[in-house]
Amino acid sequence: MSKRKLSRQQRWRIEKIQAERARRAEQRDGRDTERLAAGEYGPEQPGRVIAHFGRSLEVAPQDGGDTVRCHLRANLEGLVTGDWVVWRAGQDGSGVVVARQPRDNVLERPDARGRLKPVAAGIDQILIVFAVEPEPHPNLIDRYLVAAEATGIAPVLVLNKVDLLPDEGGELRTLLERYAALGYPVVTTTTATSSGLDALHRQLKGRTSVFVGQSGVGKSSLIDRLLPDEDLRIGALSTDSRKGTHTTTTARLYRLPSSTADNAPDGPPGEEDSGGELIDSPGIREFGLTHLNADQVADGFIEFRDYLGHCRFRDCRHRAEPGCALLGAVERGEIHADRFASYRHIVDSLEEN
Repeated sequence: MSKRKLSRQQRWRIEKIQAERARRAEQRDGRDTERLAAGEYGPEQPGRVIAHFGRSLEVAPQDGGDTVRCHLRANLEGLVTGDWVVWRAGQDGSGVVVARQPRDNVLERPDARGRLKPVAAGIDQILIVFAVEPEPHPNLIDRYLVAAEATGIAPVLVLNKVDLLPDEGGELRTLLERYAALGYPVVTTTTATSSGLDALHRQLKGRTSVFVGQSGVGKSSLIDRLLPDEDLRIGALSTDSRKGTHTTTTARLYRLPSSTADNAPDGPPGEEDSGGELIDSPGIREFGLTHLNADQVADGFIEFRDYLGHCRFRDCRHRAEPGCALLGAVERGEIHADRFASYRHIVDSLEEN
């Protein structure tokens, strides 16, 4: 779909707004420079972004203590929840962020125009949450897995509301076993029993995790149980569609108390005493993959990797070409037919756009 052409008056209005924002940012930066020179800010110290609100951030000091509302220097852009930063405390209880520390990774998501926008940073694992209700679609799970593989951040599948599963498990249990056979960690949870989150506690310990998943799968409900002292807005499933309503409005990092990880195995080195940290991001119904090409999508299906590059033709599109290594693997049962169909569905949807 072609972009709507702006009128001359609209372009002038946009340029005026942008110029005014730049002027205000320059004024703020000038005041900060004067206050820094006058010694009104304390020494530099490390901290982590807990939440982002436009030009202001909520920062947690690395050595503990209460979070501080900070604003950004004008030359800092693109900070997201989870970023490690350098900040200085002001005499009035506020602070200023003066630098961003190097990132290990960043989770990005395409916006409505297909441009990648950072969502969170410094993540150890992506927890892909789905639930018995609303009914999960394997293709949606595969989309999240492909997106996670593209970031290089380890994905973990979390089936919530497992208490609603039939005793025999049904097709959903079979689907979980298929993903587990591929090597993906699978965690089952429920808030309906006192021990329903034990496995999740063990998975979270000592790691920074981000929850993703469509609305209504219970991300906020899980966090409410993990962090009972936090005030979260939890939406119910809409009665007509059994789909969730969006409740979280901005990505936020929560620190888990160490007590939630009792009797759990050790997390990453150096973080044995940490209950972990998790980031709750705004609910989305479909994870956009428009920033990926067909080769990147294929690489996101981890069981394809041993076969990629072994087709008879270098430009094989894995459709009906003779000598296609992927098609051969599907025929021999080495790649599940449903996963290959899911791959084709994703690639076709990208080509349509």
